[in-house]
Amino acid sequence: MGKKGGNGRKKQVGGFVKILKNKAYFKRFQVKWRRRREGKTDFYARKRLINQEKNKYFTPKFRLVVRFTNRDIIAQIVSAKIVGDEVLTSAYAHELQKFGMPGKLGLTNYAASYCTGLLVARRALTKLGLADKYAGAEEVDGNSFIVDEMDDGPRPFKAVLDVGLKRTTTGSRSFGVMKGAADGGLLIPHNEKRFPGFDRESKELDAEVHRTYIFGNHVSEYMEYLEEEDPELFKQQFSGYIKAGLSSDNLEEKYEECHKKIRADCARPAKSDVKYNYVIKGKRGKMSRQQRVDRVKQKLAAWSKKLAADEE
Repeated sequence: MGKKGGNGRKKQVGGFVKILKNKAYFKRFQVKWRRRREGKTDFYARKRLINQEKNKYFTPKFRLVVRFTNRDIIAQIVSAKIVGDEVLTSAYAHELQKFGMPGKLGLTNYAASYCTGLLVARRALTKLGLADKYAGAEEVDGNSFIVDEMDDGPRPFKAVLDVGLKRTTTGSRSFGVMKGAADGGLLIPHNEKRFPGFDRESKELDAEVHRTYIFGNHVSEYMEYLEEEDPELFKQQFSGYIKAGLSSDNLEEKYEECHKKIRADCARPAKSDVKYNYVIKGKRGKMSRQQRVDRVKQKLAAWSKKLAADEE
């Protein structure tokens, strides 16, 4: 039998002890890649998303990367390179405050996902000079929309959806970001099977149901229901909405206004050139060269004075 390894496991088989995991097993064991262990990257899916035909001559293959945090939505147009991924442009749900959404309200729901996808699409097309040529969907009605290629002009900008390790269930917010990007003018290959309102039995999409999610009407309906059934809970749960002047009647108008502002001007505000010199309380701020020279002279003068006093 051989000796059991330090981390080996034994199993009783017909009166004999069988070593399942011996020392050789652990010497050959290979851990998964760091980002897979951390639950950040699905390398099995990533390999198939970034593979490009060899005759494309290093033409980048773009992905619409969608990630969700507890309080934000991240949408990026990314291409893979040997040195690492390169981000063409990005959009975040917290930026929607600059496009008419008050405060930090509902920045992770389906309606906010759609707005974030629309924002990243318009920014990408503006950066590439295609914003005027590919305006996207003229009317948001909840139906599936795939941009058509121009007969005489540049082809549409194509990207594939990358949701990472998030489950692609029907009605997922990831598809809200994709729908916003598709309506914004990006060519994203997809079908309507995972949109809210799709019926598996009839295999048809109820566009009106999907539209209610895009404009936040599902939130409005819940607000209206809660206001009638439990006013106290309504005031507690939607206190931010009440303070911002939002109600079940004007929520759809706010999202429509947000869509219009994004299409009118999707540019990210320029960063201020003002440099802030932060000083930690109780810590001396950064001194100029002249101040350091004067400080040394003051110390020398103080030491000279002290030595003279000691001699006397």
